[in-house]
Amino acid sequence: MSMVKEAVEVEVPVRTAYNQWTQFEEFPNFMEGVEQVTQLDDSHNHWTTKIGGVRREFDTEIVDQLPDERITWRTTSGDTRQKGMVRFQRVDDTHTRVELVMDVEPSGAAEKAADLTGTIDRRVKGDMRRFKEYIERRGGESGAWRGRVTPG
Repeated sequence: MSMVKEAVEVEVPVRTAYNQWTQFEEFPNFMEGVEQVTQLDDSHNHWTTKIGGVRREFDTEIVDQLPDERITWRTTSGDTRQKGMVRFQRVDDTHTRVELVMDVEPSGAAEKAADLTGTIDRRVKGDMRRFKEYIERRGGESGAWRGRVTPG
């Protein structure tokens, strides 16, 4: 597995940044290659991606979620294997540091090549930059889920 790590500082309060991130179905608005995310229930999502012309579908499970602090997930089925965490850290009343850490296991020849050339890392950096632009342009979240998921 390859580890990818990126952080951005967004000009919104921590609650706003966290609330927007919980709107998984809006990920295609700022994540390159993500065509659709369908929220199945409070802790499961179905993803459809198309990266380098290769379409993948997979399911993820949120294994730990603490409002305004973190969301941790892992894949549970499909061609993609990954796990990760996004953390939210209050900088001040109007700024939040959002840090994404992911372990990604490339599954096919295209993904392995993308990993070796740093494409996956650049894509995540771009996604985080686009999240910053997306939330700052909105000025507020489009919704929120304040529930808690605990490892078990």
